[in-house]
Amino acid sequence: MRVAFYAPMKAPTHPSPSGDRRMGRLLMQALGAAGHDVELASVFRSYDKGDAARQARLRDIGGRLADRLVRSYLRRQANQRPQAWFTYHLYHKAPDWIGPVVAKALDIPYMVAEASHAPKQSGGAWDVGYGETAKTIAAADLVISFNETDNACLLPLLHNPDRLVSLKPFIDTEPFAAALATRDMTRQRIAGETGIDATVPWLVVVAMMRKDQKLESYRVLAQALDLVPDLPWALLVVGGGVADNDVRQAFAPLNDRIAWLGLRPHDDLPGIFAAADIYVWPAIKEAYGMAFLEAQAAALPVIAGNSGGVAGIVENEQSGVLVPEGDATAFAGAVCLLLIDDDRRRAMGQAAQKQTIEKHGLITAISDLNGAMDTMMKRFAS
Repeated sequence: MRVAFYAPMKAPTHPSPSGDRRMGRLLMQALGAAGHDVELASVFRSYDKGDAARQARLRDIGGRLADRLVRSYLRRQANQRPQAWFTYHLYHKAPDWIGPVVAKALDIPYMVAEASHAPKQSGGAWDVGYGETAKTIAAADLVISFNETDNACLLPLLHNPDRLVSLKPFIDTEPFAAALATRDMTRQRIAGETGIDATVPWLVVVAMMRKDQKLESYRVLAQALDLVPDLPWALLVVGGGVADNDVRQAFAPLNDRIAWLGLRPHDDLPGIFAAADIYVWPAIKEAYGMAFLEAQAAALPVIAGNSGGVAGIVENEQSGVLVPEGDATAFAGAVCLLLIDDDRRRAMGQAAQKQTIEKHGLITAISDLNGAMDTMMKRFAS
C-alpha cells in the first residue's frame, strides 16, 4: 500500500535530534519493512508556542500546502497516488492542517499515531489548534495510541471506539543488543577520552537540554545524585541545547564525576549505552521516552520518574525502579539500591533487554501496525 506520511510536530528529516524525530523515522522504517511504499508528504511544521496570530498564519499556510498536494497527487496516474494518509504526533500545539484535506480529496483513509487531546486547553492559548485537533481525531479512520494514559481523553471523541488501537512504543533493538559485544573496548575508550574512572559503576543519561521539563528533569537528577556522595559512581551526560549552561550549573558540585559527551549522532548511542551500567532520568512530564527503550535494549536497568506512559515501558522492580515524579530523595534511594547490589542490577538489565526485544522490537511493531491497518482498510472499504 502507498502511504503518505506526515509529522506536523517535527519532520523525520528535521536537523535537531529528539525522541519525536526518532519515532517518526522508526514509523517510516516499520511501514517500509512491512512492505508499504512510504512517501514523506510534507516537512511543514505546524508547531507553535502559544501565539494566536502565528497559529492563524500556520493554518493558512497548511491549507495552501494541502491544496497544492491534492493537485500534485491528482496529476499522477491513479495507481501512483497515496492509498492512505498517516500522521504522526498530533496535538493542540501541532495540528494537522494538511492530512485531512488531502485524505478527503483523494477519498483515502486517514490515520494518526500518538494523537492526544487535552480538554483543559479549550479556550486557551492554543484554542485554534485544540479545536482542529479534536475534529481531526474524531474523523480519523484509525487512531494509534502509544501511551494508554492518553486514551481516556481520546475515546470520547470517537463515534466508534474500535478505531482506537493501543500499540507499544518500539525501536530497532538490534544495534543496541549488538553493541554489548564491544562493551569493554568502548568503555575503555570513553574512559580514556574523558578521564572518568572505568572501575566504578557508570550512570548515563541521554536527553536534550531545553528550558522546559528537560531542564527540570536535569535539576532533579543533580539534586538526587548530590544525595549519593559516598558511593562510587560516574555520570555520562549525552545531550545539548539552549539550556546547556543551566544544566552544567546544576551539576557544578558534582562535576569531577561527570563526563560531558555533548550531542552525539544516534549511531553512537548503542555503544554508549552498552558501556554504562544504569540509565537515569527523572522524566518530568515525559510521554514515555524513547531513550528508556534504547537503554533497556542494551541491557541497562532504568531508574525513572513515574510520569506519563513511562510505566508502560519500564516494569517497576523488574526492568528498573520507578519513583514518584520529581522526588529527588526517592530517586537517590533508587540509585543507591542499584549501586550497592550488583546482582540485582545485572538481573534487572537482563530482564530489561528481554522485555524490550520481545514487546518493543521492530518485528512486533510491524505485525501490530499491519494488523491495525488491515482492519482499518477493510472497514473503510465496506
